[in-house]
Formats: sequence, structure tokens, C-alpha cells
Amino acid sequence: MDLRLAGKRAIVTGGSRGIGKAIARALLDEGVRVAITGRDEEVARAAAAELADATGGEVHALVGDTREDAAVDGLVAEAVRLLGGLDIVVNNAARPGAAPAIPGVAGVESNYILDELNTKLVGYLRVARAAAPHLVAGGWGRIINISGLAARSAGSIPGSTRNVAVAALTKNLADELGPKGINVTVVHPGATRTERTADSVAKKAAADGLSTAEAEKALYGHSLIGRIVEAEEVAAVVAFLASPLSAAINGDAIAAGGGAARVIHY
Repeated sequence: MDLRLAGKRAIVTGGSRGIGKAIARALLDEGVRVAITGRDEEVARAAAAELADATGGEVHALVGDTREDAAVDGLVAEAVRLLGGLDIVVNNAARPGAAPAIPGVAGVESNYILDELNTKLVGYLRVARAAAPHLVAGGWGRIINISGLAARSAGSIPGSTRNVAVAALTKNLADELGPKGINVTVVHPGATRTERTADSVAKKAAADGLSTAEAEKALYGHSLIGRIVEAEEVAAVVAFLASPLSAAINGDAIAAGGGAARVIHY
């Protein structure tokens, strides 16, 4: 299927690792010109070089912290300068959720949850705010916010709160920008294979005396597909949402976690 993305211009925050890097690769494979962002210059530049070598596409590495207004304004301005404009925004700059040392409300430290919200919710808002005028000027655009299935379950107050908030941000942006030609969606990955997965599986295998395959199944085999989702599979969903073919989807949440048993979302 031709996603009609060739020549489009995208910024992917948190694009130097994991799901963000896979998304950048998927967009490059479709002919998109891409700027990835990260906080570690060495890692970002290495990722950009790897992506360029693998795809032959145009990819730029930008360095900045999405927790800061000025840094985000600079990142977006530099992406626009390098690419000559902007059509697609993928908000992905956030760290994986971490289990608190003390479970429940007693373990939710104020500074931790405030940093989580500043990074994911307000960080995504900063990027959208800086990018929106460029998308509107072009009369067409896509903003895809990467959130997570913790938005649909309890168990982690910071995880659920930040992801629900991103979904709410997404709908507000869609209502405002939709009439101006901009579709805004949120993608909720579940357990997804990234650079961190092998370490988690190894620790589980050692702790429980399991094989690697058994440990991975125990950790990540609870979805309807019975396995962990690959980052490239999440990226394929994002690439479609970034394309003109996704015109009918705006303001909605798309789950990309392999399917949850006995749950209905409507």
C-alpha cells in the first residue's frame, strides 16, 4: 500500500531509541524526511547515522530537553529550518514507567509525578504548541502522541495519570486543529520490545529458573496475540496515522498492545 508520504517532513521526539527510533525508520521507509530528537547528543547522532545508512533517507539529529519551553521552541525551529517546513509531529519523548519502591499512594513522590507530567504531558504540549502554526500554515498535518495502555488500567498512579492526560490533550488538540486540516491521534502501546527488553527477560529467567523463551512469555505473553509486540509493529500503526490515508481518524485513541482479553472499549 502506498501511504502517500513521500516528501513529507516529520519530527519524531525521543527518536533515538526504542519505539521512537522504529517510528523514524518506518517514516523514512515511506520517503519521509525526518528529524529525530533526543537528550543525549552521541546517541541521537549515532541513531541518525544508522537510520540514514539503513534507508538512504534524509534524517537529522537534534538535541534538546522537551521539559523546557525554550529547548522545544529551538528543536521545532531547527527542524523547520532543516526540512523547509513541517507536516508530521510524533510525540514520543518520555521514559518508561518505573515501579515505586513502596506500592500504592504511599510510594507516589510529588516530585516524581510532577516530573513525569512535565516530561510526557507538558512536553507533548510544548511540541504541539510550537509545531501547530507550521502545520496550519500548510493546511495539512498530523500529530501522533505516543502514550500507553496504562491509560486503561490501574496499578500505577503516575503511569495511568500521565497517559490519560495525554489522551485528553490529544482530543483537545484535535477539536481545535481538526477544522484546520490537522489530525491528532494518540497511540497506546502495551508491552513492546525495545533495547531494555532483553535485560528484563534475563532477570526474570534468572530469578525464576526459566528459559529465556519461558521468561519472555511469563512477562509479556498475556495479550490476545500471546507475545510481546515488536517496536516495528507499533511503528507501522503510527506510519498509517501519519499518512493522508488516515483522514477518517481524528481525536481518537488507537491501542497497539496485541489486544486485551475480556475488555470492551467503545
